[in-house]
Amino acid sequence: MKKLLERRLAPAESSGALMLTSFCGILAAFIIAGLLFIPFGGNPLSAYGFLFDAAFGSLRSFGLSLVQSTPLMLIALATIVVWRAGLGYIGFEGCFLLGAAAASWIALSGTPQGFPWAIPALLYWPMVLIAAFLAGALWAGWVGALRVKFGGNDVLISLMANYVALFMVQYLVSGPMRAPGDLPQTPRLPVESWLPFVMNGMRAHWGIAIALVATLFVFWLMHATPAGFEIKIAGLNPRAARYSGVDVNRRQMGAVLLGGGLAALAGLCAVLGVQHRLMEGISGGVGFIGVVVALLARLNPLLVIPTAILYGGLEVGGSAMQRQTGLPTSVVLILQSLVVLLILAGDLLRYYRINLPGRRKSRSQLAEEHS
Repeated sequence: MKKLLERRLAPAESSGALMLTSFCGILAAFIIAGLLFIPFGGNPLSAYGFLFDAAFGSLRSFGLSLVQSTPLMLIALATIVVWRAGLGYIGFEGCFLLGAAAASWIALSGTPQGFPWAIPALLYWPMVLIAAFLAGALWAGWVGALRVKFGGNDVLISLMANYVALFMVQYLVSGPMRAPGDLPQTPRLPVESWLPFVMNGMRAHWGIAIALVATLFVFWLMHATPAGFEIKIAGLNPRAARYSGVDVNRRQMGAVLLGGGLAALAGLCAVLGVQHRLMEGISGGVGFIGVVVALLARLNPLLVIPTAILYGGLEVGGSAMQRQTGLPTSVVLILQSLVVLLILAGDLLRYYRINLPGRRKSRSQLAEEHS
């Protein structure tokens, strides 16, 4: 009896195969989630119409999707750099928070809650970018040092470090950086310190430019430089890399510092582009969602851009769909989760071929069998 699933001799690695499996996963997720709308009296087609119109139907809605996707891009890039180096660091939430705190501190310069001296406008943007990047890099760096130098468990340590960073931000917004009043938050940041909008009528800010430049930089680093090659071989086989003359510890530490800095820039974009003040709960779990985006992009820097925009659009459009149709919030969350799970599960089709009843084998299949 012919098997329904037949293992391929080699996985399908072409761009077309990756796009096809991802599309099939997304389509299956929308079909399954659509069936869940029916018991609540919702029309799946009209509900999805609200979703895509709110996410991509106009310049303003597309800008909102870009706003949601910007921090996801940066954290996904951070994940790619660090994980390619062979580390399991998942402390990007903490880097995000400290990057937001450092950016707020610089933005509030010359006030009791910020940097003691007023910063000239010409120096503001270089200083705020460097301060946020260094805050995230140093926060990730001590975890990386424990892993690289002493063999510590980077997964567990970085996970717990997220909570330490969360409590540090809570201390700052409840103490030294707190605005007058009852709420634990900083004063509103000066308007001139905000990330400006890309264009009138579009909610997207210039943080998207930071994310795009970071994407090109990471792609160039990982695919066109000796350092990127050494990072990848250090992650694939550290022992072989050492025998070939690669300083594995140095490359892994460099990857962790770069990843922490990129994740901190996501915090900068959130506080200077959206919230305009530091407050509790500013991250909203984006440090973990960015890891999911990196996995959906299969650790490819260029695929991070469409993947993050899709996920950001699902968040924006899902909220609008829930408001327009009255569906429970859980149904929207199920849709987002199904998209993630079924895209990842679609990799099965890259390793196995489906043998449908009555289907004749192609020449390529026959050639694989006789090879």
